[in-house]
Amino acid sequence: MAAVPARIDITEAAARLLAELVERHGPVMFHQSGGCCDGSSPMCYPRNEFRVGAADVLLGRLPGDTPFWMSADQFEYWRHTHLTVDVVPGRGSGFSLEAPEGVRFLIRSRLLSDAEVEALDADPPRTGADLGA
Repeated sequence: MAAVPARIDITEAAARLLAELVERHGPVMFHQSGGCCDGSSPMCYPRNEFRVGAADVLLGRLPGDTPFWMSADQFEYWRHTHLTVDVVPGRGSGFSLEAPEGVRFLIRSRLLSDAEVEALDADPPRTGADLGA
């Protein structure tokens, strides 16, 4: 049986920043909620300072066992895409941990192939409800 493809990945530059943030703040997590302004950008928070909702979807784990969560509504829009966390110069307008560094995380995406969609649909992601949120 073929391995289930990943829904989420991270660039080398974003992984380096993530490692620095973990070094400084301890375990972190990402959440992407949707909405206006920077609401559709991935936000990086200390893991124990953000409460995941029952409907939030766990897309996967990034380096350092860093979970990447997405709101259910946002997931419906992005479910047919592979997402890659990247980092670019500039400040976002949220409370994400990278903001004081003068950079911001963003998502790059590509459409999943039909085979990837089929494999992922056969192995649906876990939600906050599955994990007792």
